[in-house]
Amino acid sequence: MAVGVLAMNEASIGLAEGQRERSDPPAAAATPRSADFRRLRLNLYALMFLVDGFVMAGAFLLADFLRFGRLEGYGFTTFVVMFPTYVAVGFNGDNWSIDSLRSPRHSVASAIRALLLSITVATVLFFSLKVGADFSRLVFGMGSCIALVAMAVTRFALGRVIGDLCGWTFRREVLLLDGMQATPDSAAIVVDAAQEGLRPAFDDPGLLDRLGRILDRSERAIVACSSDRRAAWARVLAGANIDVEILTPELASLGALGLRRYGTTPTLLVGCGPLPLRSRATKRLLDLAVSASALLILAPVMLLVAIAIRLESRGPALFAQMRMGRGNRLFKMYKFRTMRCDAADSEGDLSVSRDDERVTRVGRFLRRTSLDELPQLINVLKGEMSIVGPRPHALGTRAGDRLLWTLDERYWDRHAIKPGLTGLAQVRGLRGETASASDLTDRLQADLEYIDGWHIGRDVAIMVRTLGVLAHPNAF
Repeated sequence: MAVGVLAMNEASIGLAEGQRERSDPPAAAATPRSADFRRLRLNLYALMFLVDGFVMAGAFLLADFLRFGRLEGYGFTTFVVMFPTYVAVGFNGDNWSIDSLRSPRHSVASAIRALLLSITVATVLFFSLKVGADFSRLVFGMGSCIALVAMAVTRFALGRVIGDLCGWTFRREVLLLDGMQATPDSAAIVVDAAQEGLRPAFDDPGLLDRLGRILDRSERAIVACSSDRRAAWARVLAGANIDVEILTPELASLGALGLRRYGTTPTLLVGCGPLPLRSRATKRLLDLAVSASALLILAPVMLLVAIAIRLESRGPALFAQMRMGRGNRLFKMYKFRTMRCDAADSEGDLSVSRDDERVTRVGRFLRRTSLDELPQLINVLKGEMSIVGPRPHALGTRAGDRLLWTLDERYWDRHAIKPGLTGLAQVRGLRGETASASDLTDRLQADLEYIDGWHIGRDVAIMVRTLGVLAHPNAF
């Protein structure tokens, strides 16, 4: 596949000068059949669909065997109900999508999300409707647990294999450069408009035909040009039957979150307000369910951690620090103590650095594994925090020599919702010390993106992805 992409790149870029003078470009400029990524994606979706079916069937049949020592048929009956539900939920989400092909982690998160929703629906069918006579509750419970683990493992492994075989290229994209430089994705086909004799005009049918052949079978075109030529390129490519985007790097300084409309006029979204009442209620119910269950399950672990802290150094096992919460209101956030009591920093004026001498041996382990954050489940239960949201910063936290809120006026916008135990920035690897201004702005951008695009499925996906970043090189 990688060879095919390179061949397409050469065919698109290597149009000779003599070819430009003719109204009919040669067939070599056309895209070969191997570039039909739509068909490739359909085949890969079908493969993922079949693997998901085999994994789920195997999980429930195995649970049936483990429960009764032989196959009694309960596993098959449960699968017959569960898999169609899983398929319906998956098709209404992004379980089989290009994002799942591009990112094995996204693939795992979308599959787990669909499976959890399917389990919820099946629970209502099996128990609330009292149709449990033909089903075994234990087979259903064991099979669901096995399916969750097996689905995560197979989805991740399959995603890596598919990605490596296809060179992580699942859609043909063209980056058109017209007097402006841009960094292409590894799979993008780069076309220099000047070298190819291309310009945004309708007065040359041959030129339009060459442009059409270059874009043939593409699904996305990104144009990098000067501001005075953007409108012309937009008009020329509007009928190209593909997604067309114009690079506007100056919007980066505004921290653009997306586009909306005011009547018929497009507007640029640069800030967002609180969640609607129904969304806040849904989020709160999820927080209560997760925090209460986690505190019950993890109570023995938290007790052992507290004992280990007390055995290594004198002082309380918990550490409370004032943080800024929703509506810019202060609250006490709880953590397991990871420093010596005489070196504790209640205001957070000095961020913890790698190999910080203030951190105890137990504390270093807790920080690296994120176990020091577990007491924040109490904050979630109290309603001061959420499971997912922007991470609350200590009042004295700095980026370089400046307080965080002095670096970007949008900093306070992140307090439109409750702070979280984990968040979009954290699962993207944006955690640890804020050594420079970019460390803050990158996290701030992720926080505002999360607030603007909130939905319950995203919270579940972030929870799942958090499991993969609990131990992170930036956690110290």
